Amino acid sequence: MGVRFVLSPPSLCSTASALFPVPSSCAPMQLHQTPQNVSQNSRGCLPKMDIMFMKTHKTASSTIINILFRFGQKHGLKFAFPNSRNDFYYPSSFHRTYVKGYQSGLCFNIMSNHMRFNSAEVTQVLPQDTVYVTVLRDPAELFESSFHYFSHLIPLTWWIQGEDKMTEFLRDPNYYYKPNGLYSFYLKNLLFFDFGYDNNLDEDSPMVEQSFKEIAKRFDLVMLTEHFEESLILLKDVLCWSMDELLFFKLNARKESSAPRLTPELKQKALKWNSIDWKLYKYFNSTFWHKVELYGREQMVKDVAELKRRNAEMMEICIEGGHSVEATNIHSEDLQPWQPVGEKSIVGYNLKSNIDKQYEELCRKMLTPELQYMSDLGVNLWLTRLWGSVRKVMGL
Repeated sequence: MGVRFVLSPPSLCSTASALFPVPSSCAPMQLHQTPQNVSQNSRGCLPKMDIMFMKTHKTASSTIINILFRFGQKHGLKFAFPNSRNDFYYPSSFHRTYVKGYQSGLCFNIMSNHMRFNSAEVTQVLPQDTVYVTVLRDPAELFESSFHYFSHLIPLTWWIQGEDKMTEFLRDPNYYYKPNGLYSFYLKNLLFFDFGYDNNLDEDSPMVEQSFKEIAKRFDLVMLTEHFEESLILLKDVLCWSMDELLFFKLNARKESSAPRLTPELKQKALKWNSIDWKLYKYFNSTFWHKVELYGREQMVKDVAELKRRNAEMMEICIEGGHSVEATNIHSEDLQPWQPVGEKSIVGYNLKSNIDKQYEELCRKMLTPELQYMSDLGVNLWLTRLWGSVRKVMGL
């Protein structure tokens, strides 16, 4: 989501050690007492309830967060949400006090909003048995998407001449790029930055490889946007979930006409410019396919086909016309996605009328954008709403 404020995060005066230890688990007690009431997967294990999803930018993460919201709501889990906004004061490094209602020793089950990751602080909020997952995207495609989505917020792009600013930027990025420029991190090694590291490091610095090892040690699963269904099947496996939990519609996606494909030349330039992200992606691409091998290639093919079949069924059941529509054609404000500054390039959906009662609630939840879903979960997003109102008045 592109909701950013030039505001200082809350005072970090409470940096002393926690008064109470982090719980070993925050899963509902009935999981341990009456497991017969909780559906088990084919391996006979119980679903994991304590989950940290590191929400990276422009990686289909909004679709994943919808899955987590539905799962948490279904099981009555406690979310670690930001206070008054939809991110944890990004791009500031995450601190435990950014969590609404945080107290040491208090139980939270799921954390999934945008942050600049800080492992030492996150582990002070979530229980010890938390499963950590995240998602990466081909850095060239991510750069193109990020440049399109955020360029209106990045002053260094305002002075680039010509209609195709991204192509001009990639012609000589060092000429335009300013490491300390406002929001410049969106244009170089954004994934590495999201994980809390210096996106301006030299790609050959030993700190780069060390950072990859730290990420691999902390995260139980690193998914890939380009292999989305396979990623969700691995997520199901690591969380001991059922296929029912994985159903999804693609959210926060750009309309096709505004998403030009990168030429091979531009793709290579983008990868060279985002060289640390490219190394990061290749590193975890290798671990991803190793996990697929362990899962079983044949079983993966079957499960992906089943997930696609069930998603197609839900598309037919839930969505008017069976496809996404441009923002101007979305009937309900409740289903209107947040748009980048200066345009309406993010598509959404219209809910079918006369949906069978057994699917009505699920359909609506699957189609609800992140901000509206957070409001439904009780989050007061007054800062985000204020920025939205300011944008409307200014015509942004």
